[in-house]
Amino acid sequence: NHSMSTAYFLFHGRLNDFLQKEQRERQVIVDFRERQSVKHLAESLGVPHPEIGRIQVNGREEALGTITQDEDRVEIHPIENGCPIKPRFLLDCHLGRLTAHLRILGFDCLYQNDFDDLQMAVIVVQEERILLTRDRRLLMRKVIQHGYCLRSLEPLEQLTEVMQRFELAAHVRPFQRCLRCNQPLEPIAKDAI
Repeated sequence: NHSMSTAYFLFHGRLNDFLQKEQRERQVIVDFRERQSVKHLAESLGVPHPEIGRIQVNGREEALGTITQDEDRVEIHPIENGCPIKPRFLLDCHLGRLTAHLRILGFDCLYQNDFDDLQMAVIVVQEERILLTRDRRLLMRKVIQHGYCLRSLEPLEQLTEVMQRFELAAHVRPFQRCLRCNQPLEPIAKDAI
C-alpha cells in the first residue's frame, strides 16, 4: 500500500537550528510514502540523528528506528549535554583552528585537511571518536553514532559550543599535546633540545 501518510513533528530546543525558518518552534507536517523510520523523516527535514535525544510518538517513549505510522505525533528532543564516550574527536577539514584550541586544552583531536567523508566515517567507528563538523550530511551517515554539528563559524565560539555540548571542563589538561601532531608532549632534558 503506497498511499500517502502524514505525521506531525515537533522539534525542541537547539534542534530548531536545523529547520527552515518557517518550520521552527511549531508542528511540521510531513507527508511520506511506504515505511519510514523516525530517523529518516527527521533527517529529511535536516536534523542529523546524532543531535537527537528523547523521542516520543503519541506520548510514548520510542527509538530512532521506530516506523512512523499515519497520523503519528512525533516529538523530538535534543540529545542531552554530556559525553557518552571518552572525549576524543575527529574534526573535518574546515576546523583547523578549533582543532588547535582543543589540543591546547589537552584533547585528542584527529584532523587532516584531506580526509574524505568515507574515510572520516570509517575512522569515527574504528577509533570510537566523536565527529565534529559543520556538514550535517556527513553527520547523517548511518554509521556515525556520536557527533555534533557546529553552529558558529568563529573558532572560539565553536570551542565554547563543544565544551558545553560534551561537558568537557572537567577533562581539560592544558598544554599536554603537540598542536601540530596531536601527540602527548614528553618532558625532555634542557641540554637535549
